[in-house]
Amino acid sequence: MFDFDVAGIGLNATDTVILVPHFPAYAGKVAFDEEMLSPGGQVASAMVTCSRLGLRAKYIGTVGDDERGRIQLRSLESTGINLDDVRVRKNTPNQTAYIVIDRTTGERTVFWNRAEGLRLQPEEIDARMITRARLLHIDGHDTEAAEKAAKLAREAGMPVTVDVDTIYPGFEGVLKHVTHLVASSEFPVAWTKEKDPLRALDLIQREYRIPVAAMTLGSHGALAKVNGQVYYSPAFVVNCVDTTGAGDVFHGAFCYAVLEGMPMADALDFSNAMAALNCRALGARGGIGSASEAYALMGRAERRLHPDFARAGVTTSA
Repeated sequence: MFDFDVAGIGLNATDTVILVPHFPAYAGKVAFDEEMLSPGGQVASAMVTCSRLGLRAKYIGTVGDDERGRIQLRSLESTGINLDDVRVRKNTPNQTAYIVIDRTTGERTVFWNRAEGLRLQPEEIDARMITRARLLHIDGHDTEAAEKAAKLAREAGMPVTVDVDTIYPGFEGVLKHVTHLVASSEFPVAWTKEKDPLRALDLIQREYRIPVAAMTLGSHGALAKVNGQVYYSPAFVVNCVDTTGAGDVFHGAFCYAVLEGMPMADALDFSNAMAALNCRALGARGGIGSASEAYALMGRAERRLHPDFARAGVTTSA
């Protein structure tokens, strides 16, 4: 019997969101319309999504002892996520980001900082934290801790999903324990130096023997390669207010889809729908929807197809 459905180890952040009528030209300036504090962060927001979808979620990580850290903890507590293994770092500011949102498009530009004192160390991870859950979700920022957690999970026969968008030194140690890689479209190219993102994803999957290798494609959806077949799910078109956190919500929804045993095409569609719903409101977690809302969107929304992936040999849901 498991105490949790999903455990997440990785980043959280408390953002300052700044809305501007349009993004100024380089070295220009523009009056902003609104400013707000918004809790976010890759894994923390993914766990909030899991909780909203009815999963028993546990977050493992560090927070600062400043006001931004307290805001983050209050936000996570309000969703019912287990925080027993969250460590509060004394005299350390929480990770923060300043996110400038262009109101004309909903696209965002992010400036972030994370104090070195927030780093989660591998000796702070033990099997008790991990194996009480059915699935482990990680990012790669604190690479050594992520590797240890992933290794413990795989030794216990758990699926391991990873969210990665940049190269971290030593990340190959994490990849060898991953069952579901969900990377940004930039990561496979940067990691392999192969210019074709699909080919690059294939190279990573083969080298590290990852059963499911996927990429998010921003406003064009997501794709995944499983058993030699590529599945492409175009994005759902919504009235976009803010794209902040869309990828994090996608990952949380994907964890849910894995645990529900959804076929890959359905898992991608569901995760895309949840990400799109979040874009309808401000903040990294401002528009997280329910499963029923996601299914409703899947049944009625227009899709945004990327022509490069709508080709022979690729199974496209649309």
